[in-house]
Amino acid sequence: MTTTTPAITRVDFVPIPTQDAERATAFYTDTLGLVQSDHTLDKPFSEFDLDGTTLSVWDPSTAGRDFAANTNAIALHTDDVKGLRGHLEGKGVTFFGDIVDTGVCHMAFFADPDGNPLMLHGRYAPRGE
Repeated sequence: MTTTTPAITRVDFVPIPTQDAERATAFYTDTLGLVQSDHTLDKPFSEFDLDGTTLSVWDPSTAGRDFAANTNAIALHTDDVKGLRGHLEGKGVTFFGDIVDTGVCHMAFFADPDGNPLMLHGRYAPRGE
């Protein structure tokens, strides 16, 4: 009898901790322009489905955990890093440094109101192989 080892097949969601779910939800909807998933509209957390990846904004104290902001930036895709950065700056978002050009993509770093690092990311060339 052959047994198959179960496999990990995808990332179901990326957790984003908050100390104030209402404030965080407003940032992700009103500032970033994301659409909250219908099934979380009346919940104490919010989720945002982005083409196969879900951002889940939640208060870790609801699970008996202390709040700690993420330490690595979540890369949010856009086809126009410069344009979206300018738009978000107009809404009061502060970016850390200039746009980074890696030779294959542009990146612009900022944080949400809880200090979770985020990045606008846009690839403009294929990676060298």
